[in-house]
Amino acid sequence: MEKVDNSRTVEIFRGSLWQVELVQGLLETAGIASVVKDGMLGSIAPNLEPDVALLVSEENYEPAMEIIRSRDKKVCD
Repeated sequence: MEKVDNSRTVEIFRGSLWQVELVQGLLETAGIASVVKDGMLGSIAPNLEPDVALLVSEENYEPAMEIIRSRDKKVCD
């Protein structure tokens, strides 16, 4: 798996931790490295599910979004 340049990352997905980990697994299978960025909401309001984002390098944005679009299409079919 390639190393992610964290200085130039973009958010491609936001959701609960399990949703983000699912999408991250799909990206890893395709050889796209990603980084999980969790929000601080859980420490402020412990009864709420934390806000979590998935980031990829700018050059992997389009391939990653295609994987997400493909996943969403399969779920809706």
